[in-house]
Amino acid sequence: MAGAHLFMGYKICSRCIMDTSDPHISFNKAGLCEYCQNFDGVIVPNWHTDARGEAELMRLAELIKKDGKDREFDCIIGLSGGLDSSYVSYIAKEKMGLRPLLFHVDAGWNTDQAVGNIEKLVDGLGVELYTEVINWEEMKDLQVAFLKSQISDQDLPQDAAFFSGLYKFARAHKIKYVLTGGNFSTECCREPEEWGGYPGIDKRLFKDIHGRFGRRVLKSFPLVDILKYKLYYRYVLGMQVVKPLNLVPYVKQDAEQTLNRLYGWLPFQHKHHESRFTRFYEDYWMPRKFGYEKRRAHFSSLIMTGQMTREQALQRIAQPEMSEQFLSTEFEYVANKLDLSVDELRGIFEGTNKTFRDYKNKRFMIGMGARIMSALGLERRLFR
Repeated sequence: MAGAHLFMGYKICSRCIMDTSDPHISFNKAGLCEYCQNFDGVIVPNWHTDARGEAELMRLAELIKKDGKDREFDCIIGLSGGLDSSYVSYIAKEKMGLRPLLFHVDAGWNTDQAVGNIEKLVDGLGVELYTEVINWEEMKDLQVAFLKSQISDQDLPQDAAFFSGLYKFARAHKIKYVLTGGNFSTECCREPEEWGGYPGIDKRLFKDIHGRFGRRVLKSFPLVDILKYKLYYRYVLGMQVVKPLNLVPYVKQDAEQTLNRLYGWLPFQHKHHESRFTRFYEDYWMPRKFGYEKRRAHFSSLIMTGQMTREQALQRIAQPEMSEQFLSTEFEYVANKLDLSVDELRGIFEGTNKTFRDYKNKRFMIGMGARIMSALGLERRLFR
């Protein structure tokens, strides 16, 4: 699959750097990819960061304050220490005047920089932090099972821990509003499914993979199926997911400078580098094993929103984000942390690639839900 795009003839977008490593990508006569077309035709007309966005932000703030009037916290924010979640925490407290509970899930892979950023934000904003620590033996067992499954979606175990932990906590403590750092500014180009972009937490997929390759019963690992939190939590329990960053001017470099100036927060070299495993997975495992570069989508988002030139992106994508020596060291670190020998991890790496289709899943139902959300205008990014 990694070389599938070579068979059909290589092509790259004339504006961004999305290319035929996405095996289903299409282009118009001008050479614009469908992601750019979706950005121009669907996202831009519905994305307001001017006075309209400000008014909507304040309206939301009043709704959230009213709902949380008699509670200790009026909303909850999942905080990783990365830019998006850090900046939305700042917006919630300082711009919206809310009383957020910052919620962090420690899945065992935090970088020291991420931990430092979290501490600086909590102290600087004067807000409460709750940290849920995932049972490492269970986390490790699930991650090794996913690695042995040979699918490209290797961040699903961490994502499941983060989102399931957050939603379960919010439900248990009757917190209605969940604020996320999701945004169009740095994420308008959603990576395709083939690049490890499986669209949510599919309990059936998890159970099949862990049932085949896992060794330990997952007694405490949080796992909330996407259909449960998308439907039951939202439409039965009334939980609301809000994305404030789509309502304010959000420029990556400016946001980094603001957080650094106010709180001493430190920027990362690249998106998702707050997690040591995600950094390894996206910078080493994915491009070298599957031929997919998530940086293409990350950089393309910045190109579309005017924060990076195409030339800058092409120059940067031509080289690995981290040095060869560093990546080699990280390979050993990941193997050791997962209680695998370097040779065992190398054997998995060199194994035959598979996809989620090789395992039991609910992808059809999830895809149908995503199409409905797109039709209703609840999801404006291109979903494939």
